[in-house]
Amino acid sequence: MASVHSLILFDLDGTLVDPAGAITGGISAALRRHGLPVPDDDTLQAMVGPSLVESLTSLAGVPASHVQDVIASYREGYVATGMARSRPYAGIARCVGALADDGAVVAVATQKPEWLAEELLAVQGLRHLFASVHGSPRDETTAAPGKAPIIRAALERHPDVAGSAVMIGDRRHDVEGAAANGLPCIGVGWGFAAPGELEDAGASAVVQSADELLEVLQTGP
Repeated sequence: MASVHSLILFDLDGTLVDPAGAITGGISAALRRHGLPVPDDDTLQAMVGPSLVESLTSLAGVPASHVQDVIASYREGYVATGMARSRPYAGIARCVGALADDGAVVAVATQKPEWLAEELLAVQGLRHLFASVHGSPRDETTAAPGKAPIIRAALERHPDVAGSAVMIGDRRHDVEGAAANGLPCIGVGWGFAAPGELEDAGASAVVQSADELLEVLQTGP
């Protein structure tokens, strides 16, 4: 059964791939390396989803003068070990493959740097499933705020199907970025959202498994 949407955009961490502690642990290690305080576990969890620059400054309280160095340390560890520790969520590869086989254009829209998203998808054996990957610039401090510009770039890449698009994500930033582009967003309950976060942000539906996501995409919420 074909999807009711012609273009389906997926967030990456917390939606397609479980970082398995690689993000929160990596941030903690990078902060310690630079003599900076490490936030509590709830704050670290909340840092998964927004841009790393935004998370470090607004949630971890990292001074602007230290942000670049902390990011460099974090990325070094993530590339060395974090990507390999991550795992696709149960059933998600099958879900994406079924959507593509039914004729939908499936792409990734993430606030992770685009080059790193490409590498992570390749390491996890998922890259071939997606028509394109859209993310932040290599220099994350130059990124426009929020998810909206990244979603817009994906829509501009696929103009023939952009009129029937949907965003899939696990945080309010996904819902808000989709809304800014006139798109609905389906939230996934297996990521990093706090209880009620996706519903309060205005997600059109919140699903609890990849099978349920596929069903909603094929029949509508």
